Amino acid sequence: MRITLTSVLVDDQEKALRFYTDVLGFVTKYDIPLGEDRWLTVVSPEDPQGIELLLEPSGHPAAKPFKDALVADGIPFTQFAVDDVTAEYERLHGLGVRFTQEPTVMGPVTIAVFDDTCGNLIQITHMAQ
Repeated sequence: MRITLTSVLVDDQEKALRFYTDVLGFVTKYDIPLGEDRWLTVVSPEDPQGIELLLEPSGHPAAKPFKDALVADGIPFTQFAVDDVTAEYERLHGLGVRFTQEPTVMGPVTIAVFDDTCGNLIQITHMAQ
């Protein structure tokens, strides 16, 4: 068994697609219309056959209170690995991304947390060599 797809609940799929591709640097894998919504996935350009991230519409009634509670408590919804948290923080900050936590060393791991503009906090992390 292996993970092939995971999702993040987004308030607006088009806005999410722009943020996750134009700002974060992911690439679109699938964009399939499904009525009002789309099956919309992105992947890392470094691993185009790897794990897909579904930009899933947050239309379910439980989604908003769930997301709001996580953000209010400062809890990231998901996490992405990067080679250098500080460098990625500087790149994203320069593009206008709002961080709720600047790069922080926590033992062998460095983390930072940003707002994805779609109702989620996302954590970036890297392990010391």
